[in-house]
Amino acid sequence: MQSNEQYSGLSCLKVSSKSSPASVAGAIAGMVKDGVPVEMQAVGAGAVNQAIKAIAISRGFLSPVGIEIACVPSFADIIIDGEYRTAIHFSIIASFTHGTSASVDDSSKGDF
Repeated sequence: MQSNEQYSGLSCLKVSSKSSPASVAGAIAGMVKDGVPVEMQAVGAGAVNQAIKAIAISRGFLSPVGIEIACVPSFADIIIDGEYRTAIHFSIIASFTHGTSASVDDSSKGDF
């Protein structure tokens, strides 16, 4: 996993097929907690697999502290070693629930 400045100055995590999903998840969780916008990039099926696993793991890290995340995938044309490649770009969207669950209106209390 590498991080560099791309996509309008946002930090972009580059995920490979050899990236540890738990390590990438830790990076995602840390960035989200710090309020840093998270963007990820993966080229190839193995890299996309590791990226998706990392997103799922990071949800497990963040959900108990009241932060829910989702991802928006898109295609990105990039150049690697002088060759054009298509990457999958993931934008991570965070919403802060502050540990509250969905509210229950008073009319349904006690009704089972």
